[in-house]
Parts: sequence; structure tokens; C-alpha cells
Amino acid sequence: MQNLYKETKFILEKYNIKANKSLGQNFLIDEETVNSIVDAANISGQDLIIEIGPGLGTLTQRIIEKAGKVICIELDSRMIDILEERFALYDNIKIIHEDVLKVNLNELIEKEKENTNITCAKIVANLPYYITTPIVMKLLEDKLDIESITIMIQKEVAQRLIAEPGDSLSGAITYGIHYYTEPEFVTEVSRNSFIPAPEVDSEVIKLNIKKKQDILVENEGRLFKIIKLAFMQRRKTLINALSNGNIFESKEQIENMLKELGIDTKIRGEKLTLEQFAQIANYKINK
Repeated sequence: MQNLYKETKFILEKYNIKANKSLGQNFLIDEETVNSIVDAANISGQDLIIEIGPGLGTLTQRIIEKAGKVICIELDSRMIDILEERFALYDNIKIIHEDVLKVNLNELIEKEKENTNITCAKIVANLPYYITTPIVMKLLEDKLDIESITIMIQKEVAQRLIAEPGDSLSGAITYGIHYYTEPEFVTEVSRNSFIPAPEVDSEVIKLNIKKKQDILVENEGRLFKIIKLAFMQRRKTLINALSNGNIFESKEQIENMLKELGIDTKIRGEKLTLEQFAQIANYKINK
């Protein structure tokens, strides 16, 4: 950790900058964690790596040596200057100064695959805690042509993402994660692995994109609306939670549907499996 700590302090002092709290910046100084992220991403010379929020380029330095092409998307203009100077001698990197939520990633990936020998795209990121969920869901809902997403995020959020649907730790996003991916735990990261140290520990997880969908729904929007309704009022029974969503005509209709599907009419939404939510989402369509 000492070498990476010294390197990070040197860069911060050289450019006379401090972490921007409003952007959730915490700079990684643990070499072992860097290695874990890079190893988990399983990077090869035919890979395009899209790194979200590269910051000072700590991860980028390792990624750029392994990947065929690296595209860094960074919101902080101060970091752009550092990245451009630090990697000026590399010809396999592109740096984009933009909010990743506004970037057409599908277009970027398509162009790289058309014009280079890139055969596979992957996402790697150390995500700010405050914007983890919107970024992860954008990456999944946009149905990017990618193989995996390897991210370091707040421990509590990571546990919710990779929990099994129906577990006590699961939330609405858990079902989205399991719908699109096969998630796996990589490693835990102490808060002391960063400067400045955040108030919570982190985890690295990997989301392996499903090549073939194993849960079939006719309307994904309807599925996720139903899941969201169930978790907005998770203390209520599923019947009461869904009755306020303008999806079904009445509580009686919901009760009859659950009986027909063999689902306990007193169940809470948080106890349902993804398959059961899919059955509910398809129910009205199939009638």
C-alpha cells in the first residue's frame, strides 16, 4: 500500500488538488485491491475496457497495459488534465470528459468493434457511492454489447446487489441484477484503502452479463414496475402494494391472479422469487 500511497500523494500535490466530496471521490491506495479488480475483469489484448470514473488513473495504469483499448469516462475536468498527461505516450487510450449517464456507450462499443481488432467489451469502475444504482441500471437497461461489469462500490450496496432474490438483504435492484446478470463477490475493501478514507467499507463485485435470458417476460417495463411497487411498500402484503399501482383493476383481481399462480395471497413482495414476479408480469398479457 505504501508505494501507491506515495504515488497518489505525489500526484495530488503536483496538481494541487483535493478529493471532491460532491463527486464522491476517494482515491484507491491499496495495490492488492487494484490487482483484485484487474484480475477479476480478466482483461486480454482483444478487450475494450470502458473505465468509469478513472480519477487519477490508478486502475487505468494497470488496465492499459493489458487491454487492446481503454476508454476512460471522467466527469471531473481536473482529472482529465492528469489522465492526459499521465498516459500521453500510450496510443490505446481515449479519454472522454463527460457524465457517463449522458454517453452513448453502445455507439462507442460498436465503433471500436468495427474499426479495430477488439472482440469483447467490458466495464470496470470504482463507482461513487451516491450514484451507484443509476449507473449500474443504465449499463444493464441499455443492453450494452459487453461481457461483464467489474465494480467497486459501497459494501452495503454490493451486498444488496448480489443477494439472492427473497433474502433479507435483497431490494428492488437485486431482481434487476439477477434478471440481467450472474453476479459474484470478488473481495472486500477496507475504508483504509482510500484517501481520504470514506465512512464505510467497500466491496468489489463482478456482474457477468447473461448471454441468453433465462427469465422470459413480454414487457420488461411492466416487470420492473411491479417489482418497484412491491419494494416501495415492503411492509405491506403484495396485494396491497400492487393495488396502488394502476396495473390491476382491483384487489380482487390481484388475489385471484395469485391464487391461480399458486402464490400465497398474504405474501410480501420481498419474499417473491424473480420467476414469480415474471409470472405476475406476464399474467394479464396472457389472458
